[in-house]
Amino acid sequence: MAEHRSERLSELIKSEFGSILQRDIKDPRIGFVSVTDVEVSNDYSHVKIFVSIFGDDAAKKLTMEGLESAKGFIRSELGKRIRLRHTPEIHIIADDSIERGARIFELLEQVKQGKEENPS
Repeated sequence: MAEHRSERLSELIKSEFGSILQRDIKDPRIGFVSVTDVEVSNDYSHVKIFVSIFGDDAAKKLTMEGLESAKGFIRSELGKRIRLRHTPEIHIIADDSIERGARIFELLEQVKQGKEENPS
């Protein structure tokens, strides 16, 4: 039962966080961000929000700075939108798994093309 509640809460936070990013945060430092995953602690006191940021390293750094400075606002907005006894502490973590996956796919394609050119 608790696991099901945790999953529902994760999905709700993911949805609301995305909405807050799109509609409410006006910080020009924040670029194109997508939420990849949300993990809620067992006692619901901490939330890890994993985000994927599109752009070069400088854009990623600026975006993370903007998200860090908006963390208090994000937490208060989540508290208003999600009914919990205590609003959890938010930890925003940059997730580069999509980029790593794309790089691995690119390398596999290069290996595949190399074998097609040199069938031995």
